[in-house]
Amino acid sequence: MPNRVPPPREFNWARTLRTLSFWALLIVGSIALVQFASSRRQEAVEISYTQFTEQLDAANIAAVEITERQQIKGDFKHAVTVGRRSAEHFTTLLPFESRAEWVQTLRDKGVDVRAREEKQSFGVFLFSFLPYLFILGLIIFMLRQMQQGGNRAFAFGKSKAKLLAGDTPKITFADVAGCDEAKQELEEIIDFLKDPQKFQRLGGRLPKGALLVGPPGTGKTLLAKAVAGEAGRPFFSMSGSDFVEMFVGVGASRVRDLFEQGKAHAPCIIFIDEIDAVGRHRGAGLGGGHDEREQTLNQLLVEMDGFESNDGVILLAATNRPDILDPALLRPGRFDRQIVVDMPDVKGREQILRVHTRKIPLAAGVNLERIAKGTPGLSGAELSNIVNEAALLAARRNKSAVDMNDLEDAKDKVMLGLERKSMVLSDEERRLTAYHEAGHALVSLKIPGLDPLHKVTIVPRGRALGITFSLPEEDRHNYTKQYIHGRLAMAYGGRVAEELVFGPEKVTTGAAQDIQQATEMARRMVTQFGMSDVVGPIAVGDREAEIFLGREVVQRREISDRTAEIVDTELKRILSEAYERARMIISEHRAALDRLASALLERETLDRDEVELVLAGKALPPVVPPAPATPPPAPEGAQIKEKTPARGPVLGSPPPEPAGA
Repeated sequence: MPNRVPPPREFNWARTLRTLSFWALLIVGSIALVQFASSRRQEAVEISYTQFTEQLDAANIAAVEITERQQIKGDFKHAVTVGRRSAEHFTTLLPFESRAEWVQTLRDKGVDVRAREEKQSFGVFLFSFLPYLFILGLIIFMLRQMQQGGNRAFAFGKSKAKLLAGDTPKITFADVAGCDEAKQELEEIIDFLKDPQKFQRLGGRLPKGALLVGPPGTGKTLLAKAVAGEAGRPFFSMSGSDFVEMFVGVGASRVRDLFEQGKAHAPCIIFIDEIDAVGRHRGAGLGGGHDEREQTLNQLLVEMDGFESNDGVILLAATNRPDILDPALLRPGRFDRQIVVDMPDVKGREQILRVHTRKIPLAAGVNLERIAKGTPGLSGAELSNIVNEAALLAARRNKSAVDMNDLEDAKDKVMLGLERKSMVLSDEERRLTAYHEAGHALVSLKIPGLDPLHKVTIVPRGRALGITFSLPEEDRHNYTKQYIHGRLAMAYGGRVAEELVFGPEKVTTGAAQDIQQATEMARRMVTQFGMSDVVGPIAVGDREAEIFLGREVVQRREISDRTAEIVDTELKRILSEAYERARMIISEHRAALDRLASALLERETLDRDEVELVLAGKALPPVVPPAPATPPPAPEGAQIKEKTPARGPVLGSPPPEPAGA
């Protein structure tokens, strides 16, 4: 990178005005203080003219000073009590203008008479000028704002980008796990900044931009913070929504100012978080070319790769909606690299857990690999939340270290919701819930190829009265037709169990979510996945285009009435077959269903081994209460309230959606 000659130092009006204002206020304050101290005297009391004549007749007036024609000030020979105050000085207002005859009367009574022209004090003079000083200060403030913002009054067009300071706590790539490929791409950009000759000797050029793409919580912003900590170069951070303001043209102005700052600090990195706020697709939609967001996007496109070069300025951006970004923004030359930050696999989840547990004391026997295998589909943010919840649970239970029970309970809380122990269910509701969950579990175990059953519970969690949770032995990226048919039958297992045990008229709304998920999976089998022999491998259905994204003005229907009727018929056939399959399984194993429901009513929570014992007709092992946690040493004289250890882990999940969701 060529060395940049620093620009000549300009005269700083802002610093000069601040200095002049400080000294002016200091001088004015000093003069006012001296004037106040020099003119300070005992406060005079105001008396009436009658009281004045009484004191004059009593020969208690020592001197008077005529300041105006009808106002006089004077001194008593002896202090006089007026009201509750004892005063030696007085002031009064004459009912007539002072004349020579009246003055002669005072002199005849031995009163020293003086005359003085009333002069305005410095304090009054200064107070009279306060409005003018305020107006002058307001004008100076406006001039300063205009000087800082160029020709944009009040600096609304000034960029709000934050320059990372050197004393900011740094996050490095050692704090990022589960996205090795993304780290490698960003490390190469940092190496280019530190040693550009290594790449330029072969004709390579510095990438102009990199776009971090991925679902929420996967670590896109964390990667940007790590880049800021590793780069050793100026790093500007800004949110996409910071460009938008109530005034038209402010967004484009802030884009220009942002890149001007970047050029002044080149080579540097500019990071825009949630760039979809300003980079949405331009098109018909509900806005036109006059739209403020489109003006901001147009200016951003010009600054990234326009007529003027921005050598040494790398733009790093993050979004979880790449589908709505404008194609002109995504082309090479603007964003040369699109770095996908996806959900971590089991190895990545274990690495993330190890990063977040580095500062947390772990008890012996903690198996993070087991926790990683039991959290498929969770993002890095959710895994961090699990570790934090486990630490809070351990502290609440007065433990000195986090053990597996804490991690399992925290995992259940994050994945399934909080246990609602205070929720009171009637015996009939508990029995119905037990049979409902037993139906799910029974169908799950009897259909080959499904994910292994992990646990089943009738303890209310979140909005569910009970949960049956299956955990895959490994991460699934694609789903077979056989697997989806099995999941459909499992989804109907709860409703079928209710119908067979309590009768068709006693089925409840508890299966509403199961039916909704089954219907959605079956519809996608027919319309998206090409898994229907009748419809064939054709994608049918309405285009899912939100008009607010600027792609379509109205939604168009791209399916005929006859095709829609065929889809509905095929959808009903698939769901009916799944329902009958679940009915056959539960009818053949009705005794096992009763035993499983009874065990759930007794234990409330059963894991896979316990469910298999019940289905085999064997007795369950006795419940062993967990050992009480040893409380940490307390200060002398303090009382520690023992807490009952929490229940063991309870896992459950609704049927997962097929790949492509």
